[in-house]
Amino acid sequence: MAIQLNGNNLSVENLVKIARERETVEIAPDSLEKIKKCRALVDRKIANHEIMYGINTGIGEFSETTLEDKQLEEFQKFLIYNHSAGIGEPVEKEFIRGAMAARINVHSHGNSGCRPEITQTLVQMLNKDVVPVVCQKGSVGACGDLAPMSQIALLMMGEGEAFFAGQRLPGNIALREAGIPIPGLKARDGLATINGSNLLTTMSGISLHDFNNLLKHAEIAAAMTLEALLANLKPYDTRLHELRGFSGAVRSARAIRKLIEGSDLQTGKIKTKVQDAYSMRSTPQVLGAAHDAIKYAKSQVEIELNGVGDNPIFLADEDITLTGANFQGTPIAVPMDMAGSTITMACVLSERRLNRLLNPALSVGLPPFLTLNPGFNSGFMLSQYTADMLIVEQRILSTPASIQSIPAAADQEDFVSMGMNTAIKNRQILDNAYGIIGIEFLAAAQALDIRKFENGRGVKAAMNVIRKYVDFLDIDRPLYKDHNRIKEIVKSNEIMMAVEEVVGSLEN
Repeated sequence: MAIQLNGNNLSVENLVKIARERETVEIAPDSLEKIKKCRALVDRKIANHEIMYGINTGIGEFSETTLEDKQLEEFQKFLIYNHSAGIGEPVEKEFIRGAMAARINVHSHGNSGCRPEITQTLVQMLNKDVVPVVCQKGSVGACGDLAPMSQIALLMMGEGEAFFAGQRLPGNIALREAGIPIPGLKARDGLATINGSNLLTTMSGISLHDFNNLLKHAEIAAAMTLEALLANLKPYDTRLHELRGFSGAVRSARAIRKLIEGSDLQTGKIKTKVQDAYSMRSTPQVLGAAHDAIKYAKSQVEIELNGVGDNPIFLADEDITLTGANFQGTPIAVPMDMAGSTITMACVLSERRLNRLLNPALSVGLPPFLTLNPGFNSGFMLSQYTADMLIVEQRILSTPASIQSIPAAADQEDFVSMGMNTAIKNRQILDNAYGIIGIEFLAAAQALDIRKFENGRGVKAAMNVIRKYVDFLDIDRPLYKDHNRIKEIVKSNEIMMAVEEVVGSLEN
């Protein structure tokens, strides 16, 4: 069943369904009427020669330049040409699909002033999986994602390029083969297609979905390591965290308890310390802070997904045109900078637990570097090197982009969000995190195989998946294959899905 877009109900979960799972979409009937009503207002104002930014004026520094009637349509074409100025490899298809869905949702409010044909063409492109080729870099995240969204708008003129049916094609051919008419651009249509932070918002929303799953893996890996290090389980009692009041910490503690349920650690058969190191007993507080940051960032992203990010904005019922800066990406860049840094933080915590598994002075009786023949074999010694390198890269990437504004357009656009930099670097942070958490999985699985006691139900489910792909390290072998394999397994969510099938959702 198609997901209906009406400007008010686009959640991150539905965004992922549209972008990644290729769910079809439709415009709500009342939204289509709003779009038509708003366009009628714009046409009247054009006929009355009312000055409106980006319609009968230039843009940016040229906003005081008035255009003649005969220039209006051609201006939209050259506007899109001029702004199609990105660079780099194509953006992943799922992000472009999401950006089109987000733009449709903006139009669905009936405040953008484009012709309904423009919005309907975006709907058809989504439903027939015509995905514009868009360069990854070029947006400063203010006046929206102008460069990338302009490469989408090129398709409205039958230009640019698109992926369709497994091929990279000229835009006109892709649309023709998909059976989609080329709508062309008339006054206002071009700017209404590009003037919002839709791509960086989509990338952020999908990253938050993936961050949430990554943190579940971090909790599973933590539970495995805690068992392997014979942890005292009192720090994971939810009553402790309820007394402090942070919901993320309560969630994380509950998840860890679920994962360890059924372990010999719960029976008193195994002697534990009175109090463990911070990297162990602080896990719910640290991962909980990440959960809370991601929850906040998600709330901001969903406001943006369902808001009117455009300029100018038309109020058809009041016969008013408003200009402002609703395209500004800062409300997304700020929480997403924070969210990305919490993933780095979770990885730093993971590496510290890894260190305790490998260091014989800290591992409560495990062999050095988890090898049964230390000295001749080095076990997981070099795995820590790899994790450390990735973490340093993450720390560099965790510098906020939202404070990095560089003025543009002759200082007319003298503060920009740089939110696209945030969106791009968060994907890199996430990619590194798959590897770091994966390395903890390998080491924890090795340690649990050495310990040989009854593990928690969730931990056993995770172990079963890991051992399906990666064997116990009895003697040294090249570990790059294991590292890359476990990274892909974490990314695939197979461990998480196997665990949740046994213990239930780790979110509840």
